[in-house]
Amino acid sequence: MKKKNLLLISTSLFAAISSYAQHKANLQLTGTVKGADAKKIYLQQYDNKIFKIIDSATIERGKFNFKTLVELPELYGLSIARDGNPYPVFLEQGHVQVSVSEDGSAYSVQGSKAQAYFEKLRENSRGLSAEEFIAKDPSSIVSAYALFRNYSYSLSPEEITRHIALLSPALQQTQYVRILRDLVEKQTAVAPGKKAIDFFSKDQDGKEVRFFDHLGKGYVLLDFWAAWCPPCRKENPNIVAAYKQYKDQGFSVFGVSLDKEKSAWLKAINDDGLHWTQVSDLAFWDTQAAALYGVRFIPSNLLVAPDGTIVAKNIKGEDLQRKLAEIYGQGEKP
Repeated sequence: MKKKNLLLISTSLFAAISSYAQHKANLQLTGTVKGADAKKIYLQQYDNKIFKIIDSATIERGKFNFKTLVELPELYGLSIARDGNPYPVFLEQGHVQVSVSEDGSAYSVQGSKAQAYFEKLRENSRGLSAEEFIAKDPSSIVSAYALFRNYSYSLSPEEITRHIALLSPALQQTQYVRILRDLVEKQTAVAPGKKAIDFFSKDQDGKEVRFFDHLGKGYVLLDFWAAWCPPCRKENPNIVAAYKQYKDQGFSVFGVSLDKEKSAWLKAINDDGLHWTQVSDLAFWDTQAAALYGVRFIPSNLLVAPDGTIVAKNIKGEDLQRKLAEIYGQGEKP
């Protein structure tokens, strides 16, 4: 009898876990667009902080229908304009209905428990720690997404690993956990005391530049930023001041931009007076160097010694000034 009960419990547990696990399935996604001069609606897949169009549907008499084979449950986006910002929708198995305003500014979603949970928590999750958020539903795809998108920025590699373990086994193969595990590995590899990683990119003139060619003469601040990033632009004057003060003693900056548009990148360099080596893949969050260094937010930086050793990470404002004063023997030491 005990064996039978144990088997029953195990089978029930497996069924519960399997019901939350991701797998390929055809969407049952229908919707209406009110008004509707729009001819198409676009389905976008969320991939490492970037939405990418994977399908479109024709809007006929104000209605549309998707039967696309996709991974479920998962976060997707819908947009009326091809280049417009998508509305985030957590899709899952079963019939999901979406109502869209004519200009694509308002969406209503029915039939997705994950979406309902996401919208509820988006309104009521302020002040919750990552652990408290996950504890509300460790098996929801929303919990894995939130750990990746909202909380991992402020967590150390060790803390990320601990929080991953709080998620249901069914979520361990989601893109969010896979990316976070990779992030832990990469961030650990570039912690202070470790050696910097070499990479190639292109400068403003399209010329290939090697990062390691800029090491050996003095300390280098490897600075990840973008023209579209307000906190980056706010920090730039501090970096400019540090560069002017210590450049004659060997200090330099190597800027890596996560921009998409070259014109915006070049304008920001000129406007902010960033007169040091600048490179960019013009690939947004797919920037190779950002991936190598496990960059999850910008501005982000690493201070690298002449021998390639990373001596500090994400030092900004007064912290950067104090560290450089310590290195170059000027001002008060921290």
